[in-house]
Order: sequence, then C-alpha cells, then structure tokens
Amino acid sequence: MQEFRRAAAVAGLSEGTIDASLGDVVYDRVVISRDRSQKVFRLSFEAFAARLITPRRLGQGRELMRRHAALLRQIEARYGVPPPVLVSIWGLETGFGADNGRFKTMQALATLAYDCRRGAHFTQELTDALRIVERGDMTATQMRGDWAGEIGQTQFMPSSYLNYAVDFDGDGRRDLVHSTSDALASTANFLKSKGWQAGAGFAEGEPNYPVFLEWNQARVYARTLAYFAGKLAAAQ
Repeated sequence: MQEFRRAAAVAGLSEGTIDASLGDVVYDRVVISRDRSQKVFRLSFEAFAARLITPRRLGQGRELMRRHAALLRQIEARYGVPPPVLVSIWGLETGFGADNGRFKTMQALATLAYDCRRGAHFTQELTDALRIVERGDMTATQMRGDWAGEIGQTQFMPSSYLNYAVDFDGDGRRDLVHSTSDALASTANFLKSKGWQAGAGFAEGEPNYPVFLEWNQARVYARTLAYFAGKLAAAQ
C-alpha cells in the first residue's frame, strides 16, 4: 500500500483522495478465496443458463421491460442497443439491481493488486477507482460492489466506469449504483463503443454476438446472455 500510495500521487491523485480511499484498507482473504474458486464458468451452457435464467427472472425481465419502456426506447434511440439486451445484462449481473455486491471496492482491488496473479491489471483498476472518487461520482465509502471490484447495477469495472459511464438522468453525476437510467444507458454506451451495430442480430453467429464477449470473455456467459435476450425479445 505504501508503494501504491506513492504511485497514485505521481499519477496525479490528490493526497485527500488517497487518504480517504485507502486509510482502512486491509488484505481480504475472502476476496482471494473467491478469485480462486470461479467454478461457475466451467459449467456447460445448459447448466449455466438453467442456473441463471429461471422462470422468475424471465418474468421479472418482461415486467421491467414494460415498466421502463419509455427509458429503454430513449436509450435505444441514442445508442442503438435494444431493450432485451440491456435488461438481460441487468438481470444476469445483479438480479436487476437487487444485489450489486457488498464488498468494499478499494479493499477488494488492493487485495487483488497485491496478490500478484493479475497484479498489474488490478493496480490500474485501483488507480481508476481513485479517479472515480476524485471526479466526484461517489465517495470511497459508497463504493461497494462484487469481490473483483465491479460496481453498480450492471457491474462496471472502474476502468469501464471512467470510460463509458454517462449521466443519462441529467442530475450532474454518473451514478451506476442508484440511477437505473445511468446504469442502463452506460451499459448501452459500452456496447456501442465496442462495435454494436444498431438493428443487427445478436444471436450466436450474428453481427452483434462478438460484442457480448467484450462485455464478458466467458463464452458460456455470452451464449447465456444471447439466449436470455432472445427470450425477452420474443415476449415483446
């Protein structure tokens, strides 16, 4: 942490941001345990999809598409990403915002940076998390998410938060935790930035399917996302 603090200062982060964000950080063995046991992505597509796309989740997705129809139309008009895709990501990542994660983001990222298996990657993510605090989107205390540092209703890593988060509701902050508008629009902005083609298909073998692998490199996840979105699209 002493080495990182010096590097963060050299990178231009203020002393106040560094102290406020890192003052109570300790090594988190639970985070390391999660990092070593990601067995879910080794499941077959059939098992993975059955685990995540339950009848209840499908029903919730259809209801939320109806409830947020106006917002989703506005987002599609700007970014070209259809509602079923955004709602599917929302559902798969956090159960439609029901569980964004409870890990302290700074602590999780610092632990993974120190652990060295992917040290350089997580060191950069920790630096980017400090930048989010410095630009005023949220405080370090408010920054909680999943064990690998993902933040918000659709689980953005800090680097993605910095690069793709948008203030879609116009309140002056890019809030992917509390603002559904910001979270879904930011997700659409990410997909568009990665090559999403408005009006093109997203099933496996179609033009937009590779963009799902930009969102999550696990092929079983990409197939499940395409399947979920297809189910929701059929219900429109």
